[in-house]
Amino acid sequence: MKRFTATLLAALIISGAAFSQEAPDEYDDGFIYQQNGAGDQFIKMDLAGFFPLNWGNQLYPGGAADLGYYRFISSWIALGGEVTATYNISIGEKILVMLPITLGIMVQPTIGKFEFPLTFTAGIGYETWQSMNYFPSFAFKGTAGGYFRFTESWSAGISSSFFWIPQWYSDSSRNKNGLFLTASLGARYHF
Repeated sequence: MKRFTATLLAALIISGAAFSQEAPDEYDDGFIYQQNGAGDQFIKMDLAGFFPLNWGNQLYPGGAADLGYYRFISSWIALGGEVTATYNISIGEKILVMLPITLGIMVQPTIGKFEFPLTFTAGIGYETWQSMNYFPSFAFKGTAGGYFRFTESWSAGISSSFFWIPQWYSDSSRNKNGLFLTASLGARYHF
């Protein structure tokens, strides 16, 4: 009797598989995956060449390092800020060091795993050259780039930034408008 009950129970369990429905090939719950959404954030790190545009032959190309943080408020728009450290060497071997700290907005369209950020930031900066310090200076930065998102958390790419860093004095004959361009390699950590 015990064998008959065990055999009957096994037959019932196995026959249930014969009448089960086939699983659909694809499950659609209506969710559309977006590369970025409101609340997503990232930290960016860039190393760049820093090129003076309106200094004639007074400044040589230099370098820059950039650290930034952005938080998306929609799938395309993010708010955040950046800190950039730059240097250039003059023909007299003096070093121009600038430290702009800016806040702004980024618009980032995506195509598949490619992201194309356009960023506009403004803020203040600290400058020093030939033992002279200038603080606060106005700083404006516009950036365009292209990044490839190779994992959910990491992307890497290139960008170029335009800097306008003026020095305004009460004696307007001493005013200067520093215009600079960068060529950057960068990585971004998304979370």
